[in-house]
Amino acid sequence: MAVKWNGGHSSSVLCLNVSAEGLVASGAERGELALWDGGGSPVAQLRLPQAEDVTSVVFSARRPGTLYTSHGETISVLDVRSLQEPLERFHVNEEEINCLSVNDTDSFLAAADDSGAIKVVDLESKKVSRSLRHSNICSSVAFRPQRPQSLVSCGLDMQVMLWNLQKARPLWTTNLQECDVEEESPQSAGQFFNPPLAHSLSVASCGNIFGCGAQDGKVRIFRVTGVRFERELEFQAHKLGVSQVLFMPEAYWLLSGGNDGKVLLWDVSSNVGKQQKSPAKSLHRRKAQAAASSRKDGKLNKAASNEHPGVVPKLTIEHGEKVNWLSCAEIKGSRRVLVADQTSSVSAYPLPEP
Repeated sequence: MAVKWNGGHSSSVLCLNVSAEGLVASGAERGELALWDGGGSPVAQLRLPQAEDVTSVVFSARRPGTLYTSHGETISVLDVRSLQEPLERFHVNEEEINCLSVNDTDSFLAAADDSGAIKVVDLESKKVSRSLRHSNICSSVAFRPQRPQSLVSCGLDMQVMLWNLQKARPLWTTNLQECDVEEESPQSAGQFFNPPLAHSLSVASCGNIFGCGAQDGKVRIFRVTGVRFERELEFQAHKLGVSQVLFMPEAYWLLSGGNDGKVLLWDVSSNVGKQQKSPAKSLHRRKAQAAASSRKDGKLNKAASNEHPGVVPKLTIEHGEKVNWLSCAEIKGSRRVLVADQTSSVSAYPLPEP
């Protein structure tokens, strides 16, 4: 079922991204960077200096020939039409970078690192315009589509945060463990043994809905309303940690990849697409539900919780390897999910049409 893309790397592939023109970039351990055409053939390769792991690659939204890559504590800016020495380098992070994100207008680049810092670089002045922070490793950061000053982040401190670049403090923060404890009964102690360390974020094309994958195997979907966000949906997606989530270009189709070797496609539109709730009412309702849940002799009342046991994947891919990264590409008129894992290959799987 999978088509293997070989010949681009000799080490484990860590990250992927697809340009607006359909060019695929992949980064791997030991400084390996490769570019692929739509047919899965490598068209260019480069080994970045110091042979540090390439942890994130992202194309410019406005200039698809420009590729931003993170390796170690460095961000290199490359021209994919001539993949040679970097055009520019930014060295603004103090520890290894885990994730890069560029906003719609190509004016800001965010880099999240192991110290918990998110360094936001103004791409015009080439200087850090804002330093944001988690209390532990910041694993993922994403600008919101159509909102170039707004971004969300998550980390191993179990925090999910909403930021605006005009402010140094987060507009809104949710602790995933506190949410679960609040909504579950006191006897539901499993959460403490498998804490929801947050690994990955993805924002839907509308800019208001975003998903978060965590170590407890759950996917949580949030809705941004003004200067805050609230949880719309939560479901058990994988038996092990969720390493990657990716919203598709369609409204509310979400891919998830896990440490259990599975890649799943979810349609959450019926759960989030039509809900326009008042945040205050929603919070009041959830607190009432949590209280009702804890009164039932310590048994979790599923109807009253934010769990949705009826959420089932539209597609299950038994990939077999721990998923490092997911991306999506149009290849020969049909869509593929691209999977990076512990091997040196990229796997391409067909996806159903919406």
